[in-house]
Order: sequence, then structure tokens, then C-alpha cells
Amino acid sequence: MGLLSLVEDRPTPKSVYNWRVYYTAAVAGSAAIMIGYDSAFIGGTLALPAFRDEFGFNKLSKTQVNFLTANIVSCYQAGAFFGAFFAYAAGHYLGRRLGLMVMAAVFTLGAGMMLGANADRGLTLLYVGRTLAGIGVGGASNLSPIFCAEIAPPAIRGRLVGLYEMAWQIGGLVGFWINYGLAETMAPSHEQWIIPFAVQLVPAGMLFAGIFFTKESPRWLFSKGRREEGIKNLTWLRQLDANHVYMQEEIFAIDNAVEDQRATVGLGFWQPFRTVVNDRKTTYRFLLGGSLFLWQNATGINAINYYSPTVFKSIGITGTNTSLLTTGIFGVIKTIITLFWLFFLIDKLGRRFLLIWGAVAGSLCMWYIGGYIAVAKPANNPTGSLTSGGTSAMVFFYLWTATYTPSWNGTPWVLNSEMFNQNVRVLAQAFAAANNWFWNFIIARFTPQMFATMGYGVYFFFASLMLCASVYVFFLVPETKGVPLEAMDRLFSKEYPARHAHKQVLASLRLEDQDFRRHSVASEKGDITVQDDHVEKV
Repeated sequence: MGLLSLVEDRPTPKSVYNWRVYYTAAVAGSAAIMIGYDSAFIGGTLALPAFRDEFGFNKLSKTQVNFLTANIVSCYQAGAFFGAFFAYAAGHYLGRRLGLMVMAAVFTLGAGMMLGANADRGLTLLYVGRTLAGIGVGGASNLSPIFCAEIAPPAIRGRLVGLYEMAWQIGGLVGFWINYGLAETMAPSHEQWIIPFAVQLVPAGMLFAGIFFTKESPRWLFSKGRREEGIKNLTWLRQLDANHVYMQEEIFAIDNAVEDQRATVGLGFWQPFRTVVNDRKTTYRFLLGGSLFLWQNATGINAINYYSPTVFKSIGITGTNTSLLTTGIFGVIKTIITLFWLFFLIDKLGRRFLLIWGAVAGSLCMWYIGGYIAVAKPANNPTGSLTSGGTSAMVFFYLWTATYTPSWNGTPWVLNSEMFNQNVRVLAQAFAAANNWFWNFIIARFTPQMFATMGYGVYFFFASLMLCASVYVFFLVPETKGVPLEAMDRLFSKEYPARHAHKQVLASLRLEDQDFRRHSVASEKGDITVQDDHVEKV
């Protein structure tokens, strides 16, 4: 099987993999451009001399500057934490499509408020605007992956949810380079640092406009009793007639899932909460999905994203523009490798292998970087250019980027978008997204203090946590590639060990599919009748 071959749960017509499903996922996933852009531009913008001069940072102590920058960065994550939960209500009552539109509007309002900040008004508008923008992206980080997962054929679900991560990297690439370009081409001024804040309005407008040309998630429509509309949207997405055997199988699975939810949990707003509290299996899956974002942040990625100038300075990179250039290269590498992850790795190698491999390889790179800083002490021995040891540390930093990006960068989002059944999926994604933003907040708020007190120990700290993450995934996280959403309960039933569950579940699904098709063919020929819920030959 080649890298582009697909792992299918059942024979699938080629028309299912069409432009409509890719377009819808691309629009929904584009919400992440806003997130990626902020994580990339904010650290560089706060490091621009124009920003520091306008708000008097040069008159403050290093401790005071660290406190202010940490607050500016982290209020965005605080807003996103609450936005992830607000999106549960939006997703439940409005749906995935309209919910995303609301979140884009909230983000736009916050981004517009940031543009009013200046020396006279102070930082208040920046704080309030970033908090509102955070609420918008927190909600989008809940709804976007779910929308992608619910419209996706199983064989390309990882790829379609991965478009969310791809959008994140595109936003990050623009964010990393915009500061460098402005620092190189514009004299320090109010406009130099306000332009990066204004650019945030572009992806929000793109999402708001693009969502008009999509259709609502069929699975959400089924859950709301709008079955005919759901079937219509599903046939539009699959480009198949509703009577096609593939469509009949998918409709049958969705009907069963909704009926099971109605009978066991209920379809109301509060029922999923009761399920999480009362059902141990669901509680376990909630904690498992949310914990992936603890381990994701334990790689150190958001310390690098938000404070890249500080990170590169610790290795020995000097000068604002040189640091911004190095950060831009970091963004290029992430974007290129994300493309490779999206089209070749996530649905071929699977989620579990990538997480384990990325954690082990990334840990080795972090140990080397920390060891170099401990021995060479570049901060105490500044030079005009990198030494050979500093160059090797940068090589290992980019190797770390190459191992982290196709593993922990987007894979936790893919897993959380698909590992829950319909009755708790939106609430589960809200919990997972809130976990992401909580740990983002912790890292964004305390990274400056960590570097000030721990020095090279920061790298050893993240390296140790990455090794723990690999063990955690090996024993607890099963593979999900190619498994239909309606069969996730079996995968996480603990009937099989996590490392064997995928193979066993896919084997049972193939047997069931063969039985379904055999009975369908026999029924069309008039060879069977249904009596007393048993299939009998005539």
C-alpha cells in the first residue's frame, strides 16, 4: 500500500472523496488561521521597539515587563478557555455552521477593539479585545474540528480534521513573518506594531463569508429530528443517491446512534452532563481526551510560539531582527511538515504511532539543547554570531520542530474530534478545547518567569515530560484511523488492550459489513423475509 492509499472501513465509491467535503472542511478548519496567527505574531510584536517605547516598557524593570507581557498574552487564552464552553451551547442550539459564524463575529469585535489601544488610552483596550477574541477562537476550537469530523468519510477523517491544523500553521506562518517584514521595512512607529493586530480581521472575515456556502452537519440535523434535511445534506456531501448501499449503511448507522442516544442518554442540553458524571466509560474517555492537551503543552510548543524571541536568545541568538528571522524559519518548517502530515501521515501511519514517535524523538532534541546551554552558557558569553555549538543547538531545535509538528501539533485535535459518540461529542470537544486553552494559559502566563528562574532547566523539564507522554500513549490511547464515528464505543470499551483494539474492531466491522451487504443483495432478489426480528430464507 502506498502513502496515498486509504484505510477504509467498507468498500467506498470514489465520488465520496469529492470537492464538497473538502471545501466544507477547509472552510470550517480555516477558523484555526485566527488561532495560529495570534500564537505566532504576539510574541514578536511585543518585542518590537516601537511597542515597547509607546507603552513605556523601557522604563520598567525586567520583572515588570515580564509581568505585563505575560498578562497581554495570557488574557487571550483565558478568554478561549471560557469560549470553549460557550461553544457547547452554541453547537447544541444553533448547530456547527451557525455556531462558527457567531464565534467569528465575537472574534471580529475583539480584534477591532485592540486597534484602539495607544499610549494615551493604555493597555485596557488590548486586554479587553484579546479576551473577547479569545472567546471567539475558543469557541471555534470546539466547533471546527467537530464539524470536520462529522462530515468526513472515515478513511479521510484524519485528513479533513487535519485541515484545521493546516490552517493553524498557515496563520502561524503569516504571523511569524509579518513582524520580521515590518521590522525590516518600516521605521519604529505606532503603525508598525498596530498593523499585525489589524491583520487578524482578515481570517475572521474569510471564515464568516465562507461559511455561507456550506451546509449544516447531517449528524447534528439527525439529532434534532430534522432527518430529511440531514439526508439531503449527506447526499450533497457524498454525491450519491440516498438509495445507494453506501448511503443506506451510513444513514442506518446515524439513525441507530441517535436512537441509542435518545433511549440511553436523551437529546436535551443537560443530558450529556449527566452521562459524563454517571457513566464511568464516558468519564474515562473525557479525561483521556483532555489529558492529550496537557501532554501537548508539555512538549514546550507554546512556550516557543508565544515567546520565541526569549527562546532563541537563550540559545545565543542576538538582535531583534535576527530573532524574528529565526522565528520565521521555524514557521516555514512547521507549515511544510504539516502538509506532509496532512496528506501522507495522519491517515496512513495513524494517530498512536505518530504521538509515541514524536514524543521520544522530540525529547532527545530537548535534552541536547538544554545540555548545550548548560555547558556553553551563551547568555553569559555573548558573541556577534552563533558559535559552532550554538549552530548545532539550532539544528536540534529545528529537528525538534520536525518531530513535534507531524505528531503532537495536530493529532490531539484529530483524536478528540472523533473518539466520542454523538451524545456527548460537542461537550467532550468543549472539555478538550478548554483543556488546551487552560494549559496554554499556564504556559503563556509563566514562561517568562520559568526562563528567568530555571534557565536551561526549562528544556530538561519539557524533555522529561515528553518521555512520560510516550509511555502514557502506549498504554492508554488506542488507534482510531478508519474506524467510523458510530463504532468508537467499541474501540474504547476496554474489551481489548489499547495497543490491540484498532485491529480487533476493524476486523469485526468488516464481518458486519459483509453480512449487511449479503442481506441487502438477498433482499433485492426477494430471497429473504423478515419475521419476528430474525432474517430467514424463503
